Amino acid sequence: MSDYLQVTTTADNRDTAASLARSAVAARLAGAALISGPNTSFFWHNGEMGEGEEWQVTLRTTADRYRELEAHLLEVHPWDNPELTAVPIVAAPEAYKAWLDKSVNEQ
Repeated sequence: MSDYLQVTTTADNRDTAASLARSAVAARLAGAALISGPNTSFFWHNGEMGEGEEWQVTLRTTADRYRELEAHLLEVHPWDNPELTAVPIVAAPEAYKAWLDKSVNEQ
C-alpha cells in the first residue's frame, strides 16, 4: 500500500461538506481537503434507486493516519453509512509528500 492516500466522502450540502473537511484538517488527520460540487449522484438506497445532489470532500493523508481519519469522519458524518473510500497516491513530488507528512504529524 502507498504511504499516502486520497480519501473521499460526500455530503448532501456544502455546509456539511465544509464541516467535515474543516474538522479533519483541524485535527491534523488530513493535510488538506477540497470540496467539489454540487454533483448529481445516482445510487441504491433501501432497495430503491435514488438521485440527488451531493458535495464531494477529497482529503489527503498518510496511510498511518487513515484509521484515525476514518473513525473521525464516521463519528461526525450525519449519515449512518456514508461513502468513505481511499485510493493510493502512487506518485507525488518529494516536497509535497514531506509537506503532507509534516501536516498530519505536527502537534
